[in-house]
Amino acid sequence: MINRRRFLAASAGVIATAGNSEAAFGTSDSISRKAGVKLKLGLNAYSFNGPLHAGSMTLADAVTFCAENGVDALDATGYYFPGYPKVPADEYIYGLKRTAFVNGVAISGTGVRNNFATADKAARERDVQMVKNWIVVASKLGAPVIRVFSGPERPADHTFDEAVDWMVADFKLCAAFGNEHGVVVGLQQHNDFLKTAAETIRVIEAVDSEWFGSILDIGSLRSGDPYAEIEKLLPYAVSWQIKEEVGRNGKPEPVDLARIKALIDKHGYRGYVPFEALGPGDATPRIKAFLAKIRAAFGLAG
Repeated sequence: MINRRRFLAASAGVIATAGNSEAAFGTSDSISRKAGVKLKLGLNAYSFNGPLHAGSMTLADAVTFCAENGVDALDATGYYFPGYPKVPADEYIYGLKRTAFVNGVAISGTGVRNNFATADKAARERDVQMVKNWIVVASKLGAPVIRVFSGPERPADHTFDEAVDWMVADFKLCAAFGNEHGVVVGLQQHNDFLKTAAETIRVIEAVDSEWFGSILDIGSLRSGDPYAEIEKLLPYAVSWQIKEEVGRNGKPEPVDLARIKALIDKHGYRGYVPFEALGPGDATPRIKAFLAKIRAAFGLAG
């Protein structure tokens, strides 16, 4: 599963400095899996954010889209379940699970929006419980991973290191609960509290759990060379967010999907690769167009 290798600052050539969120990190064999590449495409439900929020579309409709277009899985974000952030009734959960099953579509994951970057301990405790509640939902869905965040912004009057300390403690609780229910907790860096690969790796290494890894969001790494940042996180990846754009020094540019595939081939990855199309206009043709580009670049059949 996950093989953590602790390392000394001296041997890695790293000078640890308090408050330095960009400290270098040594290599770590984070995810131990068979060599090679085996990819299964997934659609992130957020691609249909407009119609899902408007009520003109349901998650079952998103499953139908996946079935009609040969997409292996749906990443069924929690926001689109009735009553979120409260957990849905079992009838709804199992109904969606059956709809996906009979259509040959897996539920590759779900996700919630938590905030562990707040200094308000009671608020963090509520969000820890919310994550735990949705871990149970993921388990009932048969979803192997739940997507979580660090927090929307850096807390005022507290250092980065202070926030990391309380955040890691919260993630440890979530990962332990995920272990109990067979659900991996995946941390999506989102240019929020966590802005770089190094910062994200710092949290993942500190949580140090087989049941905690990276949701590699290629569109939210916006400092420096995005492909170098993606490569740093790839060994920690338990799922993805493939997006239409990457960020280079804070400026967006179209993603080079062939480079993403080359990095995957270089490091190896087996599992779901959810994608997300977020441009303006009608969602369906936009998603189909991006799906065609991914298939062409990744060498996947339609």
